[in-house]
Amino acid sequence: MKRKSVGDGTPPAICTPLVGNCKDEIIAELADILSKKPDMLEWRADFFQDIGNTAEILAVADLITSTARNVPIIFTVRSNREGGEPIPLADEEVIGLCAAVCTHTAIEYIDCELSNAPEHMVFLRDVAHKHNKKIIASFHQHFYTPTKEFLLAKLTEAQEQGMDVAKIAVMPCSMEDIITLLSVSLEANNQLNIPVIVIAMGPYGVITRVAGGVFGSAVTFAVGHKASAPGQVPIDDLRAVLHTLEQSMKS
Repeated sequence: MKRKSVGDGTPPAICTPLVGNCKDEIIAELADILSKKPDMLEWRADFFQDIGNTAEILAVADLITSTARNVPIIFTVRSNREGGEPIPLADEEVIGLCAAVCTHTAIEYIDCELSNAPEHMVFLRDVAHKHNKKIIASFHQHFYTPTKEFLLAKLTEAQEQGMDVAKIAVMPCSMEDIITLLSVSLEANNQLNIPVIVIAMGPYGVITRVAGGVFGSAVTFAVGHKASAPGQVPIDDLRAVLHTLEQSMKS
């Protein structure tokens, strides 16, 4: 499979989550997901029961990268405040874990929430860049869609902090919210110098997962084995729709 990274252009890269709570579950997920040929994988380590064991996290990270081979991996510890699983680590400990993943594994992308303390983000950014890794600076709102101005400011903040990719994911409550998201994606893609990922969750959000690439979103997320967020579409269905959309726009 040709390697695809964030920001390679339309159609967007299709990323599927790994959400197993132990090594055996992740091995089973990988066997299922890799057969469907995703462009990227996201390891949602907040689902992993031994997240407090750094050595185990590094070992599983090595397992994932060696098994997935040429598929780029995103390492994510989603905080409970932004929709992740409850974990026994404080924010500063999560930053330390992410730094260890940057330093000791071949994982290419690290998700870092913009709600982290600025000094923690700067520290992780510097560690990542020292080891040729990239930071996806993210913001998630699982209950509603903030204003267009707020969301554009969040994406701009990621660039101003020297991050490599800017991501927002929100919950739409109406079709007007979807229009807001697509407009944000288009404007940010035109104004910023880094790739953007703009996702809406839930039933309305399917529109952004399918059409987001047309408006400049670099990555869309699909179910490979088990969803990590509401509204994710099975990867085979999403790929078929993206292919139809791409071909239709060329005609």
